[in-house]
Amino acid sequence: MRPLMLHRALLLLALLIALPTQAQAQAQSRGPLVLAAASMQGALDEAATAWARQGHARPVLSYAASSALARQVMAGGRADLFISADNDWMDAVARQALIVRGTRAVLVRNRLVIVGRAGTPNLGAMRGIALARLLGRAPLAMADPAAVPAGKYGEAALRRLGAWDAVAPRVVRAENVRAALALVERGAAPYGVVYATDVEGATGVRIAGYFPPRSHPPIVYPIARLSRGVSPEAEAFRRFLLSSAGRAILLRHGFVRP
Repeated sequence: MRPLMLHRALLLLALLIALPTQAQAQAQSRGPLVLAAASMQGALDEAATAWARQGHARPVLSYAASSALARQVMAGGRADLFISADNDWMDAVARQALIVRGTRAVLVRNRLVIVGRAGTPNLGAMRGIALARLLGRAPLAMADPAAVPAGKYGEAALRRLGAWDAVAPRVVRAENVRAALALVERGAAPYGVVYATDVEGATGVRIAGYFPPRSHPPIVYPIARLSRGVSPEAEAFRRFLLSSAGRAILLRHGFVRP
């Protein structure tokens, strides 16, 4: 082999050997990509910061409705962890064998509330016709009950309380629970159905009433590692969130221990 050809062959071989090493280095330098329900934002941001302070690469956090995130995963999107606001969308991802077996667990729970603008009446233990009359007079902001967990929980609760038929025509459907809260904050709706944790930091909004826990399915947040994930720290971050230290951060933001 001529010297020039030999030099080129050796150079190509060196590049081929270096490529996996570079890819591994890049993967290790980035934190895991986490797809999480919009209602997790404040709590998960703090948890990610605490994780980074321990010397890890900060996780990359992407928030949206659980339905949108699950569809993204099922359409081939690559991520490392998925945190859903209900079991249904995690089940949908699991049915396509897109989560790593043995990594699914319930992270936290939440409570469902009605929020109102300042000056709106408290709803208290109101139900049935009285609740329907009050909520049915004006728009009610909710995450889309057709797909988004918060909306599905809200519809179930209002049906159980005998108010859904009167309220449904005035429901303003938002893409996720944070968007529903924003409608109330901006005055586009006097009331909204959100999670208790969403009220933290809200402007001009207060909790007007709690839904009875038995009026809707339990609000659980399952977490699982995704089979297409590539981050070497994905499992360690999942375990941190499930640890007493990680859960303590989430509980400070109003979530409930599972």
